[in-house]
Amino acid sequence: MSDNYNQLYEDLEEKLRMIDLEEDNLLKKSEQSFQMVLIAINQLREGLTKNPLDSQASEILFFKEIKPKFVSKLIYHLSVFNIETNKPNGGIKVRRKYYQNELDKLKRYFDNNLEFYRYYRTHSNYLDHKYFVRGKQDIRLTLDSFFFETDPNFSTSHDFKVSNILANDLLNVYLEDELNKLDMRDLSNGKSQVEPKGKMAWTDSKVALIELMYALHARGVFNHGRADLKEISKCLEDTFGVDLGQYHRTFLEIRIRKTGRTKFLDSLHESLIRRMDEADEK
Repeated sequence: MSDNYNQLYEDLEEKLRMIDLEEDNLLKKSEQSFQMVLIAINQLREGLTKNPLDSQASEILFFKEIKPKFVSKLIYHLSVFNIETNKPNGGIKVRRKYYQNELDKLKRYFDNNLEFYRYYRTHSNYLDHKYFVRGKQDIRLTLDSFFFETDPNFSTSHDFKVSNILANDLLNVYLEDELNKLDMRDLSNGKSQVEPKGKMAWTDSKVALIELMYALHARGVFNHGRADLKEISKCLEDTFGVDLGQYHRTFLEIRIRKTGRTKFLDSLHESLIRRMDEADEK
């Protein structure tokens, strides 16, 4: 049973990686990821219904380790979506204060749940039979009020707290990264962030540009085939004002695609043929 849930999680991770690679708009990425995780959680619930837990040990494993991995992803992507949609307009100072306030919220959650944080982080298990077994809620164990609105067949008193801990770890990284980006802009010595009029902007996905870059490099179209990937990536980044990031890792993800390794190049071919056909008809 655990193997089935692990495979479900691995499949989810792969789908989330592809969304991350192919969608640059953060709000769209968060929304698509949220929906993908929601589907996986529903599958997890259906799996539990079809294959009931047969022991207290398996129940603790499910609600302490398996379910929180899925729900933490749901919390994370929903939180990122809400943070970005509520982000105030303004300069670097305003946004830095906003992100810092979001970090402070994580710290307050930590402070308010310090005892359970210590229990979970130290891999304690002496209260697992109360925290992660259904029907064992105890008001003296710091219950969240929403617990009483959850499905008692798919929830324990503290599995959501574990999900929050895992989600907050991800959110902390995300918020720190956004603050670092603002610091880098500060270091640009006030250079204008507005692109000059007429500059071409790459508006397709980043993974599409990386796919094209590797194709051009393989074809040897730059400097009679002597230009390396680093030089080509720098040229494309400067030309289109885009950060290609860890393009080697992205290329690996492209190679292991299950549906079409040359997705963007195939679409270029189809678009050009369609344009030619339309020109022929005229």
